[in-house]
Amino acid sequence: MALRIAKTRHLGDLLSSAYEKRVLNKGPKIVVIGGGTGLATLLRGLKKYTSHLTAVVAVTDDGGSSGRLRNEFGILPPGDIRNCLTALADREPLMEQLFQYRFGKGSGLAGHNFGNLFITAMTDITGDFELAIKQSSRVLAIRGQVLPSTLDKVVLAAELEDDSIIGGESLIGKANRRIKRVYLVPANPSPPQEVVEAIGSADAIIMGPGSLFTSVLPNLLVPDVLKAVRNSNALRIYVMNIMTQAGETRHFTASDHVKTIHNHCGPGLIDTVIVNTEEIAGAIRERYLGEGSVPVFLDREALAKEEVKIITGNYLSKSNFARHDSEVLAEMLMNLIDVDRIKNKRGPLRCGLLRCGPLRKLLKRRD
Repeated sequence: MALRIAKTRHLGDLLSSAYEKRVLNKGPKIVVIGGGTGLATLLRGLKKYTSHLTAVVAVTDDGGSSGRLRNEFGILPPGDIRNCLTALADREPLMEQLFQYRFGKGSGLAGHNFGNLFITAMTDITGDFELAIKQSSRVLAIRGQVLPSTLDKVVLAAELEDDSIIGGESLIGKANRRIKRVYLVPANPSPPQEVVEAIGSADAIIMGPGSLFTSVLPNLLVPDVLKAVRNSNALRIYVMNIMTQAGETRHFTASDHVKTIHNHCGPGLIDTVIVNTEEIAGAIRERYLGEGSVPVFLDREALAKEEVKIITGNYLSKSNFARHDSEVLAEMLMNLIDVDRIKNKRGPLRCGLLRCGPLRKLLKRRD
């Protein structure tokens, strides 16, 4: 009897998994551009609605474990790539924990992340960073794909308000001076062809959340990436950060963020801006204030002058951090993409997943 029940449950799991895979394969094609924890947070929510996800990730990090591996092995920084891989992973939670494990001691190991070392070793074995990412993606059975915005070794530089120049991503945020512009050295790196193709076929392109100058813009500064985004017929969305960032966007309003992107990339790049308007709890707010960060102020009139649609709401996580709720944000974005496809008559809907009750129940049960 117990064996029969076990077999029935196993069959049920297989059917649920097959049903889930079939529905996710009908999801929209979404490209998410950025880096850091913000991008990973968004991917965790979106992977529950579609398997057609492409994360385009900045490769300008030169600090911490990534910076050390970059200097010692001559590879592109693996940290933000690793974060996206684990966010999209469809393996057991233990595998994700392993990839995110950071060594706290050991000569030469302290501060390094296991996932970073894994990607470094895979690069050494395959002789190719891009192939190493693809093989790591197979190990984690990710939904979608993770791609660097360029395979060229680039350095992020910044011109500050006093006209001084700083080279290196890790130093830019420590300058404590307003940033006039950022740029790549060399100035014309090339993206992988898969990046251009993914952007060209996307239903939606989402920029952010993430550090404006050091996560979002470095991707858009790759000329052919920017060209592909600008030429795309996809809905182009910018997810506004919840908090300003000390050293990068201190005192920035919502319109300052969008103006900065348009100043670097040209006007009209963004169609829609998502802004959290939920008030942040006092204790959390005070903690961030001590770090030099405050909630991003929505200056609606100034933002509207950038000719963008403004969508506001409560997208705040219920954790002790001022971060986006990945599930709430993803659900809103999927509805937005649905509405855009209806309005612009872009063919049959790929989404419709929010109306799929069985799938939503299944995903909640799996979580």
